[in-house]
Amino acid sequence: MLEAYLECDVISYERALEEALGDSSSPYQHVALLCAFYVFVTFVVSTASQNYSQVDKIWSIAPFVYTWFAVVDKRTLLMAVLATIWGIRLTYNFARRGGYTWPPWKGDEDYRWAIIKRGNFVPILKEPIPWIIFNFGFVSLYQNMLLLLIATPSLVAYTVAKECPDSFQELNALDGFAAFYFLTFVIIETIADNQQYKFQTEKYRRLAAGEPLTGEYADGFCQSGMFAIVRKPNYAAEQAIWVSFYFLGAAATKNPLNWTAIGSILLALLFQGSGWFTENITQQRYEKYSDYMDRVALYIPDLYKIFANKKKND
Repeated sequence: MLEAYLECDVISYERALEEALGDSSSPYQHVALLCAFYVFVTFVVSTASQNYSQVDKIWSIAPFVYTWFAVVDKRTLLMAVLATIWGIRLTYNFARRGGYTWPPWKGDEDYRWAIIKRGNFVPILKEPIPWIIFNFGFVSLYQNMLLLLIATPSLVAYTVAKECPDSFQELNALDGFAAFYFLTFVIIETIADNQQYKFQTEKYRRLAAGEPLTGEYADGFCQSGMFAIVRKPNYAAEQAIWVSFYFLGAAATKNPLNWTAIGSILLALLFQGSGWFTENITQQRYEKYSDYMDRVALYIPDLYKIFANKKKND
């Protein structure tokens, strides 16, 4: 039994990974080619249309599409279904905010790209050539590679299932915990997105109707519900979703650590940077946002602050 475990351990599936990369029938090659296609299309379309949110349009679609290429057993099917649930929900949320229109290269653009393009973040990016390089290297290439990386636990589960079917196809407790937390964080993200959507809809309705803004509507940003616990609950949940997904892949290997952790790690790093950048902009737009930052944590709830705020309000 020990020999069988060692044959199916981390070294084995890394070797299988190398073999899969040389196999034209392998899902590794299929998803790599699809990712390259996404990079090409998003770069060309964003350059031609001057709308740099093209990757945003496939952000909720590409990862779950990748997972379906890897389905070979119960675990990989579970992973694909979970990723699809996440993707359908997030796609709906993006669509209701105006992310998709006709023609498809139009639609809502993330306001932060315009700020970056003006050189407010890195001055050299206001020049045409550096911006083109940034658009290709980060906006199109890096973001699309990240969307592939967060889905790679499915590929590891695929490799292990193919290499060691007798030892690793059965679902186990770690799969159950990871799936539970995955769905839990999808629910949290859904609640947070709905609260934000309702808040923004009501705020702009009042503005259009000429009604006075009171409370948090006067402040300009949502501070109630999930947003009283952390400042970016939807972003926090998104990071936790893909950490949970990673552990589904790890469950197939009997080893808690493997190379696919890089996807969820890079995603978390991206959110650290984008969170900092977004909040710098928000502080300039809303006078009371700095006070909100002092009262409420960014991603991880601060129980001391939560109870202190509750006691103060009571």
